[in-house]
Amino acid sequence: MAIMIPAWVDGMLQPVEKLDAHLRGLRHKAVSIFVISGDYILIQQRAMCKYHTPGQWANTCCTHPDWQEDPHRCATRRLNEELGITKLPLHHRGQVEYRAHVGGGLIEHEVVEVYTAHTQFNLQLAPNPEEVMATRWVSITDLQNQLATTPEIFTPWLHIYMEQHSEMIFKEMAGV
Repeated sequence: MAIMIPAWVDGMLQPVEKLDAHLRGLRHKAVSIFVISGDYILIQQRAMCKYHTPGQWANTCCTHPDWQEDPHRCATRRLNEELGITKLPLHHRGQVEYRAHVGGGLIEHEVVEVYTAHTQFNLQLAPNPEEVMATRWVSITDLQNQLATTPEIFTPWLHIYMEQHSEMIFKEMAGV
């Protein structure tokens, strides 16, 4: 069964098959979550079976809402489906739009609702191996250094978030 996501076609929001939206570079809705503990961010390494950016490191969770799904509901659902994270209050940080080539002729042109959640390092995780290969906590400073020194191991959208939208996403954190 094809996954239908909300995308703009000829100026109107319509359900479009996810892969088709990426092949055509259609502007579409998305959700990104950053789980934070102190000045550390939980990042995930995308599973090798993902059809784009496999094996690359990304923010805690990023996804597309189903057609007519509320973004907050989507963020809550996907944190559980990808990482087994439940009951973390999500805080909406704002909306970001970007366009990025993600390999294989695919384009992410996303209008993203960005959320953060705060927790402790001992957060229980149950990564779904079809979605997530690995997870790790990284300080914002170390992540910025790693993005500069080994850019190829990170998703294009993580670069965009950290380089262009850090202040909005991490505004409650000192030193950002």
